[in-house]
Amino acid sequence: MEAKSLGPPYGENENSDFGDFRFFEHFGPPFYSFQAGRNHFIFLDNTGNTPLQWQLDWLRQELATSDAIHRFVFLGLPFRPQRENTSAFSRDNYFNNPEVEAELHQIFSAQHVDVVFSANLSRYDVQQRDGVRYITTGGAGGVIVDDDNSYHHYTQVSVSDDGVSVKPIRPAISHSSLQRTLNSIWSAIFTFFYVSFPRFLVVVSVLVLIGFKLREIIYEERDFYTHFSIDDSRYRDKPKRIAFFSNNFFPFISGVTISIDRLVRGLVARGHQVHLFVPDYPSMKTSTSLCTRVKTLLAFGTNGEFRLTNPFQTSIRKAFKQLDPDLVHVHHPFWLGSVGLWLAKRYKSPVIYTYHTRLEMYSHYVPLPGALFRNVISHLLVRRFCNKCDGIIVPTYSTEEYLRLIGVKSRICVQPSGVEFERFNSPQIQSLDALRQKYAIQPDHLVLISVSRLGREKNVKFLIEAIASLETEMQQKLRLLIVGEGDDRNYLENYISDNNLQDIIKLVGAVPPDEIPAYYQLSDIFVFASKSETQGMVLLEAMSAGLPVVAIRSSGIDDVIIEAETGFKTLDDIEKWNSKLKLLIENPAMRTRFSKQAVAFARLHDCDSVARKVDHFYSEVLAAYHQQDQR
Repeated sequence: MEAKSLGPPYGENENSDFGDFRFFEHFGPPFYSFQAGRNHFIFLDNTGNTPLQWQLDWLRQELATSDAIHRFVFLGLPFRPQRENTSAFSRDNYFNNPEVEAELHQIFSAQHVDVVFSANLSRYDVQQRDGVRYITTGGAGGVIVDDDNSYHHYTQVSVSDDGVSVKPIRPAISHSSLQRTLNSIWSAIFTFFYVSFPRFLVVVSVLVLIGFKLREIIYEERDFYTHFSIDDSRYRDKPKRIAFFSNNFFPFISGVTISIDRLVRGLVARGHQVHLFVPDYPSMKTSTSLCTRVKTLLAFGTNGEFRLTNPFQTSIRKAFKQLDPDLVHVHHPFWLGSVGLWLAKRYKSPVIYTYHTRLEMYSHYVPLPGALFRNVISHLLVRRFCNKCDGIIVPTYSTEEYLRLIGVKSRICVQPSGVEFERFNSPQIQSLDALRQKYAIQPDHLVLISVSRLGREKNVKFLIEAIASLETEMQQKLRLLIVGEGDDRNYLENYISDNNLQDIIKLVGAVPPDEIPAYYQLSDIFVFASKSETQGMVLLEAMSAGLPVVAIRSSGIDDVIIEAETGFKTLDDIEKWNSKLKLLIENPAMRTRFSKQAVAFARLHDCDSVARKVDHFYSEVLAAYHQQDQR
C-alpha cells in the first residue's frame, strides 16, 4: 500500500474561529481512528479541548484491541527534544507536558506503533526512539526557508510485508530558491488572514492607523522654534486683567503664598489689574477688593494650611465675569486650580500654571497608597493638568526637565520666584540685639538657621541629627534656629529633648514676615535639608541677607546654589553634608567670599525683575493663544 499524502491532526487553526466548524463538518470529533486494510490510523487532539487522560485511556483501548499490522499516530505537536536550527518564533511549538509525553511514548513503544507524525514546525525531521519513528512534517501556511530541513515537500508512505517506508518528496518546482521563499512568506500571510477574518480586520485597522500617523509625522509641517515666530508686540507693556487661583494665601504663610504675593505686587506696580480667588481663614481680619475669598469646607494640617474650599460658590463666577480677565494664572493643579482652568476654558482665556510643588513628595498627606500616589498618580495628575494649560512657569531648569520627562508639551518659561532683595539685605541692627538676648546668643557662638515648614517632606530631622553629630567633634560652639511650624513639631521637640539638644537647637516656630530678615542677619550660615522643593525660595532670601548655604542636592536646589561659590550641595548623607558645613565653619575667609557672591546672585532675582519677565511671558502666551484662535 502506498499513500502520497495523509491528513494533518487536529491543530490550532482547526480550533480557531470557523476552523472547528469546517473540521467537524468533514471529519467529525477532533480525535478519531480508522482502519484501512491492515493499517490503523489514529488522530489525537492537542488543542487542550479534549482531556488528555481521556485520550490516553481511549488510545490504550484502540491499540490493545487493534488487529492491524501497521499502526500510525498523528499528533499536532512534535515531542521534544528541540530540533536543531529551530527558528526563534517556533521554539514554543512543541508538546509542553513532559509527563503525558512520557506516557504517550510508553504506549507507542509497548503497542508497536510504527510512525508518529506531527506538524507545527516548518521542516522535515525524523527521530527514532525505542523502535518508534517520530516524523515532523509541516509547513502548510508557515514560512519555508528552503534549507536542508525546511523546504516544500509532501510525505510518501509505503506499506508492504517488509515494513513501512517513509520519505519526503520535493515537488518539481522550477522557481528559484528566493522566489520559493517569497511564495512561502506570502502563503503564510494569506493563511493568517484566511483563517480569521476578524483578525484580518484588526490588522488592517492597525495598518491604517500607522499610515495616518506616518502621514502626520512626514507631511505635517512643524515649527519647533515657535518662541521666535510669535509677534507679541500688541500685548507687550499693555495693562492686563489677570485672575489668580490658589489653594492657600495670606494669612497662611508659606513659600507659595509669599511667592504669589510678591508677584501680585510686582504686576500691580507695572499697571496690571490682578484679582485673587483664594480660601478664607478663621484668623483673617479683613479682605480687599483684590480678593474673592472662597468658603472653606474642610481644613486639615497644622493651623489648617490644607483647605478644601467650595468650588460652586456663586461669587467666584460672578467676580470672574466682572473682571473679564485677559488670562488666568493658577497655582495648583487641583481644587481652586481646576476651577480656574474650567472658567478659563469656558470664557476662552489662556491659562498659565506655576509649578510650585513636587506633589509626589506629599504622598503621606494623601488618603491613598503612598507608592501608588508617589510613583503614578502624582505624575499623571501634573502631566494632564499642564497639558491643558497654555503656558507653564517653573522656577528652575531641573524642574523643566522633570516636566518634559513625564510628557508635558505646553510652552514653559523658566523663571525663579522673586525675592525682595532690599528688604532682606537692609541691616536690622535693633532687631538683632533683641534676638541675641532672646535666644542667648553669645559672641563665640556660630549661628545656623533654617526656614522650613515642619513636615516630613522637609527632612528637618536630618538637620537635627547632622548638627548633633557635628557639634560633638568641633570646638566651635554651634546654635541652630529652625523657623517654621508644621505637623511634625511635637515629634521633633520630643526628639530634641530625648537627645539633650535643647541648648543647641531651637524650634523657633512661625515668625511674622517682617521679622524674618533679622533672623537671617542674626545667622552665619543657612542650612537646608528639604528634597521636595521646586526652587527653595528661602535660599534666595538667605542669600540676599549674605548667607552662604549648605543644602541637600535635589531638583530646585541644584539650580539656586552655585557649587563652591555661593554654598555647597551634597547627597542625602549626613557625613558628606557635615564635611561641607564643617569646611565653611572653619574657614571665615571662605564664608566671607561666599557671602558676597550670594548677595550678587540674589540681586538678580529681585521682585521687579521677575514681574517684568513674567509679564513678557504673559504677552507671549496671549499672542500664541489668539494667533491659534484665528487659524
